[in-house]
Amino acid sequence: MRILFLVPYPPGEAPSQRFRFEQYLPLLKEHGIDYTVQPFLSAESWKVLYKKGSGWQKAGGVVAGFFRRFKMLFRLHRYSGVFIHREASPMGPPLFEWLIAKAWRKPIIYDFDDAIWIPNISEANRLASFFKFHRKVAAVCRWSHTISCGNSYLARFARQHSAARVVVNPTTIDTLHLELPPKKQRANEPLVIGWTGTHSTLKYLKELQPALHQLAEEYPQVSFQLISNQPPDFQLPRMEYIPWKKSTEMKDLQRFDIGLMPLTADRWSEGKCGFKALQYMALGIPAVASPVGVNKEIIQHGRNGFLADTPDEWLLYLGKLIQDPELRQELGQRGRQTVTGRFSVEANAGNFLDLFAGFAGSNTTRAAT
Repeated sequence: MRILFLVPYPPGEAPSQRFRFEQYLPLLKEHGIDYTVQPFLSAESWKVLYKKGSGWQKAGGVVAGFFRRFKMLFRLHRYSGVFIHREASPMGPPLFEWLIAKAWRKPIIYDFDDAIWIPNISEANRLASFFKFHRKVAAVCRWSHTISCGNSYLARFARQHSAARVVVNPTTIDTLHLELPPKKQRANEPLVIGWTGTHSTLKYLKELQPALHQLAEEYPQVSFQLISNQPPDFQLPRMEYIPWKKSTEMKDLQRFDIGLMPLTADRWSEGKCGFKALQYMALGIPAVASPVGVNKEIIQHGRNGFLADTPDEWLLYLGKLIQDPELRQELGQRGRQTVTGRFSVEANAGNFLDLFAGFAGSNTTRAAT
């Protein structure tokens, strides 16, 4: 069997691709499934995508992406099916998805890990959002053979719009190849409260800013570290901004003593897959997160992390962790166990392979449901 992966970004760059399917690609090879990954954007276009200016280069990258997609149509006969992550093209109606499903009659595995049918407009994507066609998500669901959703909220949407097989396929961490951080010598080192994420999610941390300022006043031993692809437009006391780099991502995260995942309670956040919390927990770092969406499934409050809703709750639970190193270690260990048991590549391997069950030439076996 041979599968074509149509994805938005170059391999190895975007977290959604890396942790939803790229880390499983060696597993496909082991089970006799060959594949080709075709991104919409080239590596050169990706590098300038979120930079100011370079308008002509960005436009050229989009035009080239559409050209690649049209060329792809004439090679579809080589593949048993097509795995589409989020969308075949970032703009316009679902033309390519329709041609794949209806004209070439190729089975589609449709994978998404956000509520991408809901407009999520920010300053960074305001112009591009004008050309978005959010209604296409429901249409692609109708045309798909199998739908892979990051959580149950997304799965409910898929089932409302399709009779296809819908699989809850969580975003996972490769815990087998993840090195745990060494224990710190606490004498002269600050206690680090950290956050990681793309520029589009910095807005959630910004809303927590007043509580974190108060926390810094109460606990002078605390410092803050932010890892992102762009610097924040706000400041926290004793804050260090660390530019995100794939090569240093794990090493940078290992500097955290406590991890933050604030969210707002809205429909877009309900579709989030808890990836920040999972990253912290996989490294044995206790997480404090908003009780929104899948966070309530990942974190058992007080056992493997804390759920904080109001500013007072954020201050309360962060204070508990700051004051009690044994509690940090205990929750961190239980968080690691949660990820290993439920949200790791090893635990989810059968579920991922099951997405390809029923495709022509497949020698995979359907996982138990």
